[in-house]
Amino acid sequence: MNAVKKLIAALDRLQQSRPWLAFPIAVWKKFGDDQAGNLAALIAYYGFASLFPLLLVFVTVLDIVLAHDATLKAKVLDSAFVHFPVIGDQLKSTAQGHMLSGTGIALAIGIILTFLGARGVASAAQNALNTVWGVPFSRRAGFPWSLLKQLAMILAVGIGLIATTLLSGLAGASVDSRLGGIAAQIGTVAVSLVLNVGVFWLGFRLAVEREIKARQMLPGAVLSAVVWQILQLLGTYLVSHQVSKSSSVYGVFGVVLGLLAWLYLQAQFTLYAVEANVVSVRRLWPRSLAPPPFTAEDVRAFAMYARIQARRPEQE
Repeated sequence: MNAVKKLIAALDRLQQSRPWLAFPIAVWKKFGDDQAGNLAALIAYYGFASLFPLLLVFVTVLDIVLAHDATLKAKVLDSAFVHFPVIGDQLKSTAQGHMLSGTGIALAIGIILTFLGARGVASAAQNALNTVWGVPFSRRAGFPWSLLKQLAMILAVGIGLIATTLLSGLAGASVDSRLGGIAAQIGTVAVSLVLNVGVFWLGFRLAVEREIKARQMLPGAVLSAVVWQILQLLGTYLVSHQVSKSSSVYGVFGVVLGLLAWLYLQAQFTLYAVEANVVSVRRLWPRSLAPPPFTAEDVRAFAMYARIQARRPEQE
């Protein structure tokens, strides 16, 4: 055995003997085994296809409902577009500048496009989460039940996200009027975090098949909400390194690049949170860095990957 192999073997033994190191390595390995980066890219693609028409519809509906309360309308819009660091201001100005007509064909087309894109997001999320949890194809919902579950996800998560945005905006306004400054930001973040935990948990429950219990997915929902909130707070730094000043240099192309980068970043980190949940629940750590030999957890993971491919209940 040469010096490099000896070093790798020593590092492998070191990480396997220390849970604080073995666990994140197992999450990283399972993320790669599941090709979760590709799954995140698909979610981001459909999210991009649905998001801009959704924002147009959102701004249009707000303009109708809150026509007589410009202050509240501005706070709700700020609360909604803060979810997109760096490019939020450009999205807001673009959506307001191309607002749909309040009634008629334009608004109907916007709603239809939003629905089609949202259905793609729901389908991609179903596939990603069932894959991560190791649910075999033979036990996944087929047509028409898969479509009904997608519709339920669109309604539940969509309404949940709208409620989160509205309540966060109202909470921020309320706290701001009494305490101001930092207290307003802390209050808004706290309200958003609690609501996001509920939205993620509900979305996971609707996406993943019933054989995975809701209580098993709660840690993943909490971790996803925390990661989501951290990304909101640190998003300006993270995204600006990918598309720094692109919106001012490239105009609409900068907004497109920034939006795609931001959606992919969120989808990828959310799947990492779910992977951590699965590794913990299924006790899939420690994993070997340089097999052979394989750990018992490696063997269990490989068996789960094989079972996912079962297309018929009777298939072994």
